[in-house]
Amino acid sequence: MRTVIFDLDGTLADTSGDLIAAANACFRQMGVGDVLDPDADQGVALRGGKRMLTVGLERLGRYDADTVEAYYPVLLEAYAEDIDRHSVLYPGAMAAVEALGTAGYGLGVCTNKPEGLADLLLRRLGVRDVFAALVGADTLTVRKPDPEPLREAARRAGGDPARTLLVGDSDTDRNTARAAGVPSVLVTFGPSGADMAALAPEALLERFEDLPGLVAQLIGANS
Repeated sequence: MRTVIFDLDGTLADTSGDLIAAANACFRQMGVGDVLDPDADQGVALRGGKRMLTVGLERLGRYDADTVEAYYPVLLEAYAEDIDRHSVLYPGAMAAVEALGTAGYGLGVCTNKPEGLADLLLRRLGVRDVFAALVGADTLTVRKPDPEPLREAARRAGGDPARTLLVGDSDTDRNTARAAGVPSVLVTFGPSGADMAALAPEALLERFEDLPGLVAQLIGANS
């Protein structure tokens, strides 16, 4: 079976608001108030919790790796408690996913969000059951851009890892697909969308309605 594997944050859903809120909860606990801006720092948010803490501490002139490690569990706890207040699926995302499923493609999610949080978010958004596979940052001993999480997601979705395609929004996703020897499609509607063309993916995606056609062109149809 051919499979289509999706990144989560910044690809299927805009999760930046809830991620930034969790990071700012940490900064408030440090006694410095909100440091990250929900609009200006969307791209930072989609790089993950440790990146948000790092950027915030650098802005304060008090970066320390131990502080990042100490507050990362605090951030994850705050995020889990309010994971879907602002997060929304991108327009057309699930219609495209369901069309791919109807066409016979295996479907999965491969994310660098911890698996438990990814599972919780997908359930809160009401779409977890659509995906046969979910591989998170801590599912295996390696994470993207190592190719193994992508390959494992394809296998868990019932497919051949060599006949898969990754839909993502970052250089991490592009490098993951390249390392796995499979094509990538990068979305241009996220906070870093203007930078995607420079990564030279096999295709750029401006709107989800175009995804089924791109998938058929790049990896063929399931017969």
